[in-house]
Amino acid sequence: MTPVAPLPLNDGRTIPQLGYGVFKVDAAKAADVTGQALTAGYRHVDTAKIYGNEEGVGEAVRASGLPREQVYVTTKLWNDAHAHDDAVAALEGSLERLGLEYVDLYLVHWAVPSQGQYLEAWKTLIELRDRGLATSIGVSNYPAEQLREIIEATGEAPAVHQIELHPYFQQRALRELHSEHGIVTEAWGPLGQGKSDLLENDAITSIATARGVSPAQVVLAWHIAHGIVALPKSVTPSRIVENLEAAEIELTAEEVAAIDALDRPDGRGGADPATFGQS
Repeated sequence: MTPVAPLPLNDGRTIPQLGYGVFKVDAAKAADVTGQALTAGYRHVDTAKIYGNEEGVGEAVRASGLPREQVYVTTKLWNDAHAHDDAVAALEGSLERLGLEYVDLYLVHWAVPSQGQYLEAWKTLIELRDRGLATSIGVSNYPAEQLREIIEATGEAPAVHQIELHPYFQQRALRELHSEHGIVTEAWGPLGQGKSDLLENDAITSIATARGVSPAQVVLAWHIAHGIVALPKSVTPSRIVENLEAAEIELTAEEVAAIDALDRPDGRGGADPATFGQS
């Protein structure tokens, strides 16, 4: 089993640096593929209410035979107005679907600045953490302005900020802001979600060929080298294992620099958090 090093969080806890993401995993398959991931050695699973597969994730965690404290489970508060207004009920619903008493990390899924509820949602997550329903709390897809605002208003920085991040879209300014507040950067779409030629890029394929590994493993190793939590998603058994084995790859400074040079101003593949949800 490939060991995955934990990263320290600003709340005194830790998070496994490589996790298994279940975005767009069919609900009927979620228990099976999550179970495969846990068998392969993953100890971090990332789901969300809007994914519609919390039940399958929880089933796999319970069926794994692993002690609950050995499996790091993340889910997220969806960004519709009602959910942001009643995050307590939202998390209780997620826990019921997961069949768990608590989650290790609860995230506000999107800030949706146009709704103006991102601060209240964050305040409620602080209460949920203090009640023990979520061990750690964080946010996802918050523009820098809103991230600064919630920290200034509450005096509490998120433990984690989950954002789109990959070699074509490296979010350096936002990562610097995270460093200022001890926030761990977590990457969704760490392999680019197949929306570009990232895994065919010469800089990446040349490293992969020289090392006898896959381009995806090289990209995941790049995330690990930068202290970023990565959440690759696959439903293919061999790739589930292959992605986890990226934890064994230690890139040289020169290899990291070659991938750093791939950053693009137009590299975003997903929605812009500053405008997401606007009508």
